[in-house]
Amino acid sequence: MARKDRTMVAAAERDREKWMARFQVRLAMQPGVDRAVVLQAVKEVTAHCAETGEHPRTHFGDPDAYAVEAAARLVPADRAARAKRHNGVLKTVESVVKKIRDVPGL
Repeated sequence: MARKDRTMVAAAERDREKWMARFQVRLAMQPGVDRAVVLQAVKEVTAHCAETGEHPRTHFGDPDAYAVEAAARLVPADRAARAKRHNGVLKTVESVVKKIRDVPGL
C-alpha cells in the first residue's frame, strides 16, 4: 500500500472515531439514556458500518441528530419523561442555591 493511501485510510479512521465519540457523548446526554442504551446504539452503528463499509456519517448523518433519534427510539417514553422532570428539578435547585450565594451576608 502506498504511503498516501495509508495516510488517507488513517485519516478516514480518525474521522470515524471522532464521529463515534461525539455520537456516544451526545447520546449519553439525552434524558433517560443509560449505559445499556449507549452500548446498544454503538453496537448497531458499528455492525452496520462493518457490514457495509460505510462511514457512519454516510448512513446515519450528523452524530448529534442521530443521538437524539436513537435515544427517542431506544429509551422508553416514561423513563425519558421522568429523567426530564428530574433534570428540571435539579436545575431549579441549582438556580436557587446560586441566588442564595449571591445574597450579601449569607
